[in-house]
Amino acid sequence: MSEPLVKIHVHQKTATILLNRPDKRNALNRAMLAELDQALHDLHMQRSARAVILSGAGSSFCAGMDLVEMQATAAAADAIRLWEQDARAYREVIEKMLRFPKPIIAAVDGAAVAGGAGLVLASDMVVASQNANFGLPEPRRGLIAGMVAPLLHFRIGAGRAAYLLLTAETIGAERACEMGIFHEVVQSDVVWARANQLAEACTASAPEALALTKRLLNETIGDHLVTMLAAGTAASSTARTTAAAAEGLAAFVEKREPNWE
Repeated sequence: MSEPLVKIHVHQKTATILLNRPDKRNALNRAMLAELDQALHDLHMQRSARAVILSGAGSSFCAGMDLVEMQATAAAADAIRLWEQDARAYREVIEKMLRFPKPIIAAVDGAAVAGGAGLVLASDMVVASQNANFGLPEPRRGLIAGMVAPLLHFRIGAGRAAYLLLTAETIGAERACEMGIFHEVVQSDVVWARANQLAEACTASAPEALALTKRLLNETIGDHLVTMLAAGTAASSTARTTAAAAEGLAAFVEKREPNWE
């Protein structure tokens, strides 16, 4: 029997969601997104777990969407419908994280890029290792970070968001911390332990107060965020249908540089 793509570990008052596809750098395919969505649902209902840590198995936190699966979808008769469905599934996970009534602390070791960067930005707090990095390389594959862009703007502002989105540069942990993307940078072997310390600190507060605080931050102060995520979903789906995306994804699969027209 194959290993689950997403594992849940419940501790005393906290829980960990572990992205468990280390051989693919925890890239998000359809099955993994469905399991992540279910994990969030299960821990929402788990009263004993009052704060959640999101982490990744192996050497990466999450390398983003599974581009091999995305490229293979191009051959399907209903490719456009599937791409729209995939984009919507990712957005639903992001929105579920933002509306999740308990604090989510991302424990990031290794790459947190593209869709993985979105999971970081949808978390409430981020502890990263010195080996962590963050980036939005989608334009280099003919794609756009449609759903991550609103989150990035929400977290760090328009100017810094434009810099990262347009250069498609991947930055190191210290730089990401300076920009306010990561909140703490620690040694690799204590990333989860420090994230759990923060999770336990959160459990000293009333669950109702934490839930209302998250709602204030993400739904009141961030009142346009869900609308922007919906617009980003449409833009991301459209980008997947372009000739640029076809070339960029083919180049990724063939391990070569893309040839832009």
